[in-house]
Amino acid sequence: MERGTLMVRADAGPEMGTGHVMRCVALAQSWCDSGGRAIFGLAHSTPAIDDLLRAEQIEIVPIDGVPGSREDALQVVHIAQDWNVDWLVADGYQFGEVYQKQLQSARPLLTIDDNGLLESYPSDLVVNQNAHAREAMYAQRSPATKLLLGPSYALLRDEFVAYRDCVREIPERGSRLLLTMGGSDAGNFTPRILPALAELPVDDLEIRVAVGGSATNADEVEAIAARFGERVAVQRNARNMAELMAWADLAIAGAGTTCWEMCSLGLPALLVVVAENQRFIAEKLARIGAAENAGCADGIDCHALAQRCRELLASRERRLALSQNARIVVDGRGRERVLEMMKCGDEMCA
Repeated sequence: MERGTLMVRADAGPEMGTGHVMRCVALAQSWCDSGGRAIFGLAHSTPAIDDLLRAEQIEIVPIDGVPGSREDALQVVHIAQDWNVDWLVADGYQFGEVYQKQLQSARPLLTIDDNGLLESYPSDLVVNQNAHAREAMYAQRSPATKLLLGPSYALLRDEFVAYRDCVREIPERGSRLLLTMGGSDAGNFTPRILPALAELPVDDLEIRVAVGGSATNADEVEAIAARFGERVAVQRNARNMAELMAWADLAIAGAGTTCWEMCSLGLPALLVVVAENQRFIAEKLARIGAAENAGCADGIDCHALAQRCRELLASRERRLALSQNARIVVDGRGRERVLEMMKCGDEMCA
């Protein structure tokens, strides 16, 4: 089926992070691969996000007013009419029931959700890619709303899809560590943990730090890294995250959308909860043995976490189990499944 125009309504920023936009980029890439075009309506963004969208040849349309307000919704509806949009996508905690109803009255609507906190979901499709997603979270949804729940619908960008069949080597003793706290590192955790990791008594330890393009602490992180010479390398606004994850033996990472990327590549990980909505992700993945939960960033003893990291690097058995369980969780074909359901909606199939 030939695609038309997809419009995404999402925001990004140093405080809210970039995960909402990034997972929508994955859906937009797949939509465009099938012959369509995509536009993003943004009320808040960052230069790094704008650059990424332009690189993907995705049109940016500014949204004025308070995000999630009636004025916001009216602008989206008008843009959808002007651009002859086929589907709308809303991804953000500010987009409530009334907002969704306004959008859905104009065009088919897909809502990407994490928590199931609204009283009702008027959308045509609701995607919750988290491992803790359950139908009971959406008991008050519209009867016509279809649910796409769990990591089998995880939205991964092109670079991760290209790596989904790669074979991961699990060495007897790991020495390659990836530190990534998302696009903005809103909790400023990287400067806290990096010295403790770099000082670990592991002779051949290599640390690569991926500092998101929307992070405000990049200069501070680079100054810390410089104290440890070649042991620590920093990459700002990395566009090769899949390559970095394939390189690493272990990751310390924020427990956001990065989790599904790491799972798809079978990367063993210690997850740091930097926002309340990440707590369920970290807890669930730890319960099923697909990652280890380091706890909330505010309460972490950095030296204790570094020691835990050292123990994981020394244990092939633990890393192998984490890797195998993670790969079961995410197979890298989630966005294709979502697009197929959108196609069904277009054709009014069940």
